[in-house]
Amino acid sequence: MAAPLLLETERLLLRAPADADLDTLFEVHADPVTNHHSPHGPLHARAEAQELLQQWQAHWQQRGFGYWVIALRELPEQVLGFGGIMAKPIDGQEGLNLYFRFRPQAWGQGYASEMALTALGLAFTQLQAPAVLAVVRPANTPSRKTLERIGMRLKGSLADVPGQAPSLLYELTAAQYASSPRQKPEPTPFGA
Repeated sequence: MAAPLLLETERLLLRAPADADLDTLFEVHADPVTNHHSPHGPLHARAEAQELLQQWQAHWQQRGFGYWVIALRELPEQVLGFGGIMAKPIDGQEGLNLYFRFRPQAWGQGYASEMALTALGLAFTQLQAPAVLAVVRPANTPSRKTLERIGMRLKGSLADVPGQAPSLLYELTAAQYASSPRQKPEPTPFGA
C-alpha cells in the first residue's frame, strides 16, 4: 500500500524527495555538526548525496513509501531535515528502519518526535508492519531520548561499525504501538 507523497502534521510538511532536493540533502548530510554521531561521518562529495537521493527515490518507486523531506507547513521551501521509515536489512533481517537527521537550528523543538510519530502511524496502521527498528550510536543521547519518548524500547546492540562500539538497536512492535497512548511527547531539550 502506498503512502501519500505529501503529508501534513500539526507543524510539518512531509513529502517524498525530488531531484531538486539534491543540494539540500548534500548540505545537511555534509555538515559535520549534523553528522557528529554518524559512524561514517559527513558526506564529502555531491556524488554521494546523489547516490543517497537515488536510493531514497527508488525505495519510494518500489515500495510506495520512504524517507521524507521535512519542512515547516508555513515555510515549505525551507527544509528542516530528512526522515521517515524505509525497508532495509538490520541485524541480518529485512525490517522498517526509522531515521531522522535535522539541521541544528531545528533541534530541541520536537520536530523529530512529530515526524517519527507520523512514520510509526504509517508503519503500523497502513503498512501493517510487525515492528519498526531504529539504530543509534550510544553517545547520541538526544536521539536516544527521542526514540524512548515516542515509545521505542532498547532491544539490544548491533556490531555494525567495524572498530567502534556497537550501535544500539531500538524497537517498537505493533502490539506495543497498539497499547500505547497517542500523545505528543515533550521535545528533547537541546544538548540533552
